[in-house]
Amino acid sequence: MKTTYPAVATSVILACCFLLFFPVATKAQEAVPGQPLPAWRPGYLDLHHINTGRGNAAFFVFPDGTNLLVDAGELDPTEPRTTSARNAPIRPDASKQPFEWIVDYIRQFSPDKEKTELDYALITHFHDDHFGGWYPQAPASRDGSFKRSGITGVGDLLPVHRLLTRNPDYPVPVETRLKALPAGSSYSRSWTNYKAFVQSLTARGMRSEYFKAGSASQVRLVHEPASYPGFQIRNLKSDDAVWTGRDSTAARHFAPANGADPKTWPDENSLSNALLLSYGPFKYYTGGDNPGNIFFGDSSWRDTESLMAGVIGRVDVATMDHHGNRDAVNETLVKTMQPRVWIEQVWTADHPGHEVLIRVMSKLYAGPRDLFATNMLEANRLVIGPLIDQSYKSQQGHILVRVLPGGQSYYIIILDDARTDRKVKAVFGPYTSAGRKNP
Repeated sequence: MKTTYPAVATSVILACCFLLFFPVATKAQEAVPGQPLPAWRPGYLDLHHINTGRGNAAFFVFPDGTNLLVDAGELDPTEPRTTSARNAPIRPDASKQPFEWIVDYIRQFSPDKEKTELDYALITHFHDDHFGGWYPQAPASRDGSFKRSGITGVGDLLPVHRLLTRNPDYPVPVETRLKALPAGSSYSRSWTNYKAFVQSLTARGMRSEYFKAGSASQVRLVHEPASYPGFQIRNLKSDDAVWTGRDSTAARHFAPANGADPKTWPDENSLSNALLLSYGPFKYYTGGDNPGNIFFGDSSWRDTESLMAGVIGRVDVATMDHHGNRDAVNETLVKTMQPRVWIEQVWTADHPGHEVLIRVMSKLYAGPRDLFATNMLEANRLVIGPLIDQSYKSQQGHILVRVLPGGQSYYIIILDDARTDRKVKAVFGPYTSAGRKNP
């Protein structure tokens, strides 16, 4: 069992009184550049976007101490592209594997220092930069049944209570899709390795479930839910099912796939999971690699962003779908969500697409907006030019969204990804949540 936080309710009352009479003292708990990050406290919402240089990983600590890991990517270091100038290096260095750096980060910022565990782990979709790719040199698991890479490495080192994924057999059984790949492909090996991981951790007590589009109860507070009635995780999308905006219902949108015709199969990105997090007036969106721009020859249903935009509405912070790649972050999504803050998880010079950056910074919606990237490569800065420096407040580092108790305001705190102690690098804010009502 996870350690609970018995004084949370009392802490919340004291925190509210403190905020009422001493609001200045709550400045992100006085995060100061060059100093360690002040620890999470009950009532705060911390959204950490971890930069290893080899894929996506985000660690969320909810107001009652419940936690969620969203993705744990790890690119194959034996592929030439991974170590080329086109891609980012491992951060902070190569003394550990990416999965080990993710675990090290979680242990540092987890509320429970004595017994760090994951209440939830969500894999948005099955690409190696989101769930980890098999490679020959990857270390073996403790029971020897699989190799550690990405989520399989994280899960072997930290207990995972519940693993949430899209349905890999939708709309075509995964084994059918694997047969269409070249014999001995690295993806086939990654999938076989992942299955062995799930089997091993299930035997240790982990529950594995499919992400349920429309649900607002699958991911919930597990320690003190009654203390934070304004907190919610809404499952926006999984596979081709998208929340309708009514109750917990979802509707499917893709054309039927023909198992014998790979041309009719949706690509993995378009099947990504997406969620909307709310804490009082504060709203945050993240959606894996969901695409939104239709290129020549694409099916119209590949625009999953427009499907979601109608039920998302305005948010305060949004991560860029598909790392800001040119097939994502479409016009409809931008002008509907209108985030004050954009977060881009970057590991290659494809992130962002030039036209994506133009859309995000355009007059599709009024008002200022701040952009933050985990890893802006010099190659991209040279190709796109001055718009990079004009648009981004920070181009390197772990990105923490720290939402103050109640969700009325938040800060963006950049943590130094070149240091193993991850000291504060820069602080931005406070930002006022768009849904905040004036007193």
